[in-house]
Order: sequence, then C-alpha cells, then structure tokens
Amino acid sequence: MGDKTEKLLSTLKLQPVVPVLIIEDAKTAVPLARALVAGGLKAIEITLRTAAALEAVRLVAREVEGAVVGAGTILNAAHYAAAVDAGSQFIVSPGTTQELLDVARQSDIPLLPGAATASEVMALREEGYKVLKFFPAEQAGGAAYLKALSSPLAGTLFCPTGGISLKNAMDYLSLPNVVCVGGSWVAPKELVSAGDWAGITKLASEAAALKG
Repeated sequence: MGDKTEKLLSTLKLQPVVPVLIIEDAKTAVPLARALVAGGLKAIEITLRTAAALEAVRLVAREVEGAVVGAGTILNAAHYAAAVDAGSQFIVSPGTTQELLDVARQSDIPLLPGAATASEVMALREEGYKVLKFFPAEQAGGAAYLKALSSPLAGTLFCPTGGISLKNAMDYLSLPNVVCVGGSWVAPKELVSAGDWAGITKLASEAAALKG
C-alpha cells in the first residue's frame, strides 16, 4: 500500500486542482486534455458517466504528452478493470465498497476512495488508506467540516470534490489536510462545445496558480 500511496500522492501533488471531466464526445478528449496540460493541469480525471468515457481515457493516455489520466466515478470491479485496461493511471470513486477495496488491493493502479464522514475515514484508514476523496465536499459540510477532521484524524490527506469553484477553492487548499481539490469549472461545457481550447488553457492556468 505504501508504494501505491506515494504513487497517488505524486500525481495529486502535480497541481492544486484536478480537472473532473464529463466527456460526451471522445473526439474532444485529446484537444481538451492538451489544453489543460498547457495550462499546468497534468493530472486529469475523466469520469465514467458517459458512453464516451473509456475511449476518452484511452485516447488521452495514448496521445497526450505530459498528461496523467485517471478514471472517476468507478463504482465496481468491472469499472475498475475497464478503466485500467484503457490506460488509467489512478482510479477515483465517490464512495467505497468491499468489492472496490478488494480489486484495488490486487491492482498496481492506486485508488482514491471517497469518504464523507469520520466513520468512513476511519474504516478506510484501517484498510491502509491515507489519501481520500472528500465527496460531495460542499454538501457534506465544506471546508469547515474538513478542518474539524484535521486534528482527530491527523495524518489523513484529502482531495475534496463537489461544489468547488474558483471562488471557494482556496478555502480548502489552505487547510493542512488538503493535498488538492477536484473541480469541473476548468472545463465548462460551453467552452468544450465551442472548441475554445485557449479559453480552457486560461482557466487551467488560473487554477494551477491557486497555491503558487
């Protein structure tokens, strides 16, 4: 678990914001990922919420130099295996099940498991996890809630995701137990639809500078 934790941390520490992407058309995946990388966001999460998602992961992994592509919204072992097969370098889940923990234990590709309560965090710590996704961040209590966990659950790091924007990202990034945040605002649907890759690179640059 130690090696996988370090592998995951090295990815999450690449930047303060990990783009969380819902890709409807796989043809947009490569130019979108290149725009994000150009703006300084190398680690990219493509969520398995569309029929195009796995192909998007495969294309980015194969064609985008500098990108570290992961797959999100992984709900079961079949999702996990398909995402790894497509080239995912890290796996993200909104929550955790025993099935996911079992498949993650057997895989070389690290899992960022989701947790929203102290009990869930404690259960994952018992499984050896020190880096977790806090989801849905704003709805589950926000930065104040996560700050309250920092002392009793010291040694656990979080990537909060859900309801985070440029306006409130620093509320999370300023916390000692936050390694990065996940956000979709760096790739708004209207800019992707318009093919405004320069606009996305600009948003990525602003996000990459948040903790600078």
